[in-house]
Amino acid sequence: MDMHIAQDLPVTGIDVYALPPEEGEAVLRRQLAAAYRMVDYFGWTELIYGHLTARVPGEANHFLINPFGLNYDEVTASNLVKIDVDGNPIGESNHPVNYAGFVIHSAIHMAHQARHRAVMHTHTRAGMAVAATSEGLLPISMNATAFHGNLAYHDYEGVSLEVDERPRLVADLGDKTAMMLRNHGLLTTGRSVAEAFLRLYRLERACQTQIDAGAAGTIATMGDNVAGKSRSQLEGFADSDTGGGDLEFAALIRKIDKIDTSWRN
Repeated sequence: MDMHIAQDLPVTGIDVYALPPEEGEAVLRRQLAAAYRMVDYFGWTELIYGHLTARVPGEANHFLINPFGLNYDEVTASNLVKIDVDGNPIGESNHPVNYAGFVIHSAIHMAHQARHRAVMHTHTRAGMAVAATSEGLLPISMNATAFHGNLAYHDYEGVSLEVDERPRLVADLGDKTAMMLRNHGLLTTGRSVAEAFLRLYRLERACQTQIDAGAAGTIATMGDNVAGKSRSQLEGFADSDTGGGDLEFAALIRKIDKIDTSWRN
């Protein structure tokens, strides 16, 4: 794709789905490429695996995904691969796609297209550790309360290679926008890349805190009333139309730009 399109538009604070499709895709590519660099910055990668995907503006069910084989710090706006709901490339690309990795994402994207425009799935050390516990995520930190009563769980069925797992993933997710894949990792969704990333940050941070607290002493959990109040307060920051996370996402873009701006290419 010609990345000179919409190059004067901001990367954050903009609804890409309200733009003409070609302009919306150009901005979306920059947003998603930035998210890959942020995941790399925080050290949430596991070699070349895991995916952050986003639905392309327009009528077709097309999505952007990372080129299989590249490190996250090698992902750019232009080398993201456009695929259909079955993981088949749309148009020309110099890079392959990990079809198996899109089984999870395709199921979630198609479940509720407006709510799950962006889907992020990681295999972090803390995320996998908490996902391996019978208790799951506990209400012991402010970040954890963001998911109080609003975190889905899906049992591990093996490497996600079988498409018949899709209905069970969707059923387990229900009307939620974050899910712990037991014995596997973390997954968040959002109406925008920024919103999905903020959820991922909070969920990852909550898992890190839980691991640290367990090593430090006896864990003290919050009551439902306090955890529920905290969740409501955190949800109040989200914009009703485009989702939350724009301010945080913009701040992180300034940070990664100081390191390397090649993600914009």
